[in-house]
Parts: sequence; C-alpha cells; structure tokens
Amino acid sequence: MADKRDFYDVLGVARDASADDVKKAYRKLALKYHPDRNPGDKGAEASFKEAAEAYEVLSDDQKRAGYDRYGHDGPQMGGFGGAGGAGFGGVSDPNDIFEQVFGGRGGSIFDELFGGGGGRRGGGGAQRGSHLRVDVALSFEEMARGVKKTITLRRHVTCGGCSGSGAKTGTTRTRCSTCGGAGQVRQVAFGFMSVQQTCPQCSGEGSLLDSPCVTCSGSGRALKKADIEVDFPAGIEDGTQMRLRGQGEAGPRGGPPGDLFVVIRVNAHKMFERHDDDLLVDVPVSFADAALGATVDIPSLEGKERVKLKAGAQSGDRVRVRGKGLPNMRGTRRGDLVATVEIEVPRSLTSRQRELLEEFRELEEQNPGPKRKGFLDYLTDLFV
Repeated sequence: MADKRDFYDVLGVARDASADDVKKAYRKLALKYHPDRNPGDKGAEASFKEAAEAYEVLSDDQKRAGYDRYGHDGPQMGGFGGAGGAGFGGVSDPNDIFEQVFGGRGGSIFDELFGGGGGRRGGGGAQRGSHLRVDVALSFEEMARGVKKTITLRRHVTCGGCSGSGAKTGTTRTRCSTCGGAGQVRQVAFGFMSVQQTCPQCSGEGSLLDSPCVTCSGSGRALKKADIEVDFPAGIEDGTQMRLRGQGEAGPRGGPPGDLFVVIRVNAHKMFERHDDDLLVDVPVSFADAALGATVDIPSLEGKERVKLKAGAQSGDRVRVRGKGLPNMRGTRRGDLVATVEIEVPRSLTSRQRELLEEFRELEEQNPGPKRKGFLDYLTDLFV
C-alpha cells in the first residue's frame, strides 16, 4: 500500500486533530469532489473516494489508533470476510459515508444542501433501507478461540403480498398530479428565485396509493424475526465493528436493504489482561521463591505453563512465554504470554517463620543488599 497517501495529508489535518476538525475537513472535500458536482470527472471521483476512506479511519477512535501505530498495513486496516459479507476495518461505500455525515438518503448533493426532500426519488422509486446496529458480548475465552454465534433480531423485510409496492394485488400506484411524479415542487421566492421543496400532496413519493395492500397496509414492508449466524474470528478486539451487508432493514418500495453493523464487546477476564496480541498475567510468588529462584506454574489459554524464576527475582520482573498469547486476526503470528512477578509478603506468621525471619534480618543487617546499602549510606551522609 505504498502508493497510498497519508490519511492526515488527504484531509489536510494535523495528526492531533480533533474529531470535529476531521469531520469538518471531510465535509469540505466531500462537497468539493462529490460526483454530482463533477459529472464524468474521474479525478474528482478518485479524490471523493480517497477522502471517504481517510475519514472512515480517522473518525473511528479504534481504527485511528491502529492507523497511527501500523499505518496502512496495520491489523485494523485489512478487511475480513464473514457471514453475509461481513467485514471490519475495511472501507465502506463512499456514498454511504457521505450519507451518514450529511444525513442524506441517497439523493444528489444539491438535495442534501438545499432541502430537496432527503434524497427521495419521484414516481414511488425504490429507496435503500436503513442500517441496523447490534452489540454482541463475547466472553474472553470466546474471543481467544473464535466463535460462531446466532444473532436474533426483528427487522422490516419486503412485503411478500405486494413485493414492496404497498399497492393491493391487481392495482398500481397513481402518479401525483401536484408534482407530476417528481416528488418535488418549485415555488417562486422574492420574485426571481425558485426554491425546490418536497411535494405536500405525496410527501415526496411522486405517487399516491389508492388501494393499499391488505398484508402490509400500504407500507410495503413487514416486521419479521431473523436469525443471522456470524463468525467471530479468534483474537477479535473489543470495540471492533463488523458490517454484514444487506442484513439491515428492507428498503421502501422494494428498495435494497441496508446493512447490519455488529459491534463486539469482550468481557474482562479475572486473570488475564490483553495488550495487543499479548496476554498479561500477574504471578504471586513467595519471598523464598523470589530470593532462591524456583520453577512455578502459570496459567495460559491451554492450561498451565512452567516457567523458571531466576534467584533474586524482583516484583515487576517479567517472564515471557513465546507464542502462548492471543491469535492475530490477520493470521501472521500469535502473541506471547507475559507473566509479571508479584512478591507476596505474608500478613501473618507462625512462630517458627518469625524465628527464622528474625535470624535472617540479623544476618541481612550485617550484609545488606546493594540498593539498601546505597540508601543507608545516603542517609548517613545527610548528618555528617
């Protein structure tokens, strides 16, 4: 991806730009290069797509962090195929991004800017359905090994009785006489300027419904339960957004469906903490094991791992077990298991333990460790 421009340069913002600055920069470029303003201009079309790609990454905190760390080849930049055309980290349709930012529904850019009815098509034309979002919680173990889950939701589907037209079988919609099927009317303002507005008679549809479908009462859609199987890859990160294309709401008038966005929430683990693809675990060890050295068992995703502590281990020391962490979503390598030594001081002692430690303390006073000796020498020098 060496031929790609830096996303910050594309939008013309600094690397520490705020979310509002990123959005403002994208809006400016989107308006400048939108295909409706530059018909037939391939260069403008390429710039429009480039700006959309940059905005989609930099407007998402997780994707932006991945981009800042890894660049275009980072793990958050690559797409992932899944059930129903799922993908995360990839780039959406530039027009989808434009619609989300400007609040439109597929109309021309002039409709968006001057209130032309929110992108409705005249003549009862089909419109794209709305996107849906659902949050899915995964246990830490499910995240680590990957899992398939069935998502159950209720969504609007195209009515089977009228194929989405809303008209009763054997009838059709009639063209609106007020707007002539355009869905919009023009009114003269100030004697010299005309303003385009949504037709008040058909509400921008361009057609009227005389005999509504008995199944959907003229809406063209019906609410239905859906079970969707989704494959969550091993190592998927908390906050990742997967896009299932065509799994959203059905579009009015038989229009294409929107998409379903699945946001992953990974539950915390009582023992492990995640850092990128590494697994971190605190390992409590006794003072004797730390001082003398020992072989100890530590937990891993597969069970137990045996690691060796060197004599004189200190709290905060780390032992790394290669390849025992989390799988990488791109399949390049597996992370490591990192055990952090935590020396545990007993809160209560038996009489024998106290006796031995008192003896040890007397011996240590005669031969303190290098750090303690340096500290004591400094205190002595303060009063010389």
